[in-house]
Amino acid sequence: MAEEYYKTKESVNEYIELAKDVDRGDLIEQLKQYVKAGSDVLEIGSGPGTDWEILSRDFNVTGSDFSQDFLNHLKKTYPKGRFVELDAVSLQTDEKFDVIYSNKVMHPLTDDDLLQSVERQSKMLHDDGVVCHSFWKGEGSEMFKGMYVNYHNLDELKSMFASKFKVLLVEDYKEFEDNDSIVLIAKIL
Repeated sequence: MAEEYYKTKESVNEYIELAKDVDRGDLIEQLKQYVKAGSDVLEIGSGPGTDWEILSRDFNVTGSDFSQDFLNHLKKTYPKGRFVELDAVSLQTDEKFDVIYSNKVMHPLTDDDLLQSVERQSKMLHDDGVVCHSFWKGEGSEMFKGMYVNYHNLDELKSMFASKFKVLLVEDYKEFEDNDSIVLIAKIL
């Protein structure tokens, strides 16, 4: 599973290098259309911290990761930031947020794990809370560098979030190739 890939310093450093030029500020711009500046945001899977840094310009952001090596990197790189250890499925915290955000963090989750995460996220949001997540688009699953990757399509994601959220936006976008990714923004019911 993904948690094993991100448990070594070497793989974390490899990922930081691979992701250094990836900027998803466009996803955050879309999110800003649905939430006000100053909102309390939980970022699931902050990784190298690129999105955390962009989010923190407009929001009060708590970063998280399940990899201690990523958490060490984040705390060193952003010493004034707030970072906590969280698993993307169980999300064991008593805190509540206005927004929960992730960028390509949920792809290692099985469908059952993703449904469990959606359920847990719904309990972590204040009234009118919003989620914003991106996913790899496709069918089925595969192993990539020892990591499980679960692909989704628009209809699957709408269905998975429908019991707890009103989907405000779900659309394809380009990460590396046209329509290889999906962004979903939804508001708690």
